[in-house]
Amino acid sequence: MATTFYDFSANKLNGKKADLSEYKGKTIIAVNTASQCGLTPQYKGLEELYNKHKEDGLVVLGFPCNQFGKQERGTSEDIQAFCELNYGVSFPMFEKIKVNGKDAHPLYKYLKSELSGGLLGSSIKWNFTKFVIDKNGKPVKRFAPTTTPETIEAYIEKIL
Repeated sequence: MATTFYDFSANKLNGKKADLSEYKGKTIIAVNTASQCGLTPQYKGLEELYNKHKEDGLVVLGFPCNQFGKQERGTSEDIQAFCELNYGVSFPMFEKIKVNGKDAHPLYKYLKSELSGGLLGSSIKWNFTKFVIDKNGKPVKRFAPTTTPETIEAYIEKIL
């Protein structure tokens, strides 16, 4: 049974498996993303937050998801190109996953159970739901899709 964020793995956009333990000791923002969403411009704010604080130990991890309005239809290559061309995304991005339902990625089942109450947790409501994980791998805060990266910066600075 997983007890921290570090107990999970996910495939990066290039298809290579990554153990999330490689982010030990960092403050993490895990966010489900989409390229064709009204909230997609948050990529810019996430990239700015990452660049401003990565030397202090922040990492943003993007998990594309097509479960909300089919707003992430592309392949891994499409997602990579879109993020780099439109928003200069340099933080780690992973392969498309599901965040809700029986086929939800185990990481998201864990995050929801840790920060939503109850064993099953509450579902992710939309793209750009942000989970903050502290330096010990413990999920500590969940932010709504409409909460912008700029709004959470003060919280992030406090726990870095």
